Amino acid sequence: MIVVADKEQAAGLPAIVERAQNNGVEGLRLLSADEAHALEPEVACEGAILSTCTGIIDVHGLMLAYQGDAEEAGAMIAFNAPLRGGRITSDGIALEVGGDAPMELLAEEVVIAAGLGAQAAASALEGYPSEAILQLHRVKGSYFSLTGKAPFSHLIYPVPVPGGLGTHATLDLGGRIKFGLDVEWDADEDYDVDPARAELFYETVRRYWPGLPDGALVPDYSGIQSKLSGRGEAGRDFAIHGPETYGQRGVVALFGIESPGLTASLAIGDHVAGLLGYGEAL
Repeated sequence: MIVVADKEQAAGLPAIVERAQNNGVEGLRLLSADEAHALEPEVACEGAILSTCTGIIDVHGLMLAYQGDAEEAGAMIAFNAPLRGGRITSDGIALEVGGDAPMELLAEEVVIAAGLGAQAAASALEGYPSEAILQLHRVKGSYFSLTGKAPFSHLIYPVPVPGGLGTHATLDLGGRIKFGLDVEWDADEDYDVDPARAELFYETVRRYWPGLPDGALVPDYSGIQSKLSGRGEAGRDFAIHGPETYGQRGVVALFGIESPGLTASLAIGDHVAGLLGYGEAL
């Protein structure tokens, strides 16, 4: 459920539904305040959008499934093999790989899907145009988990805020509730959760759950997102640059892939495969 705290925000809900439907999202339904309260008695709101097709997944299990499918199809995965550099040549893409067994290999195709390291990986390839490397903005987000019984049976989201989706309530596969993410612009690579940030969470969460007890939030974990827009700028989706972007066959670079990239990973795989001339994901 996407919930709004006042009538002014409620007036903007139909536009969110229309935009989602224009992008192929199904199963959305506008709810009045009474309808939302009937589904989630603990939620205070002036209106909501119910997404009937939203679910949760085991992220680690999904990654293992992808790995298993890839290896069954003949792929070999080399962990702990950092990219030291490379160059784009007329014969292909030469890569210098480090780790316990350093090597140089010549690839016909390279997909740069390195998350926070995508810009650095692209910069390490001689011949990759610098103007095609989009600026990286690091945005840290922290989660706090709830002690005690979960008050909701749905995921509860406020309307989006600059830099993120707002401090939402997420259920995990064990039925636990955690709240996040907040937004820290231009963050260092520090994944500790500052307990003092809980005060901001209490204020934000109580806009849609006034019953949040004092002392009920404890630090959980944090992540750093790879954003293509900076503080005060209009939000930008992630970018996928294929050979047509810079005229070099065989290289696809993915910039700004953050958490929605996981949800869209199968579709992204199909799109990348298409850019490389394959009919479907490998």
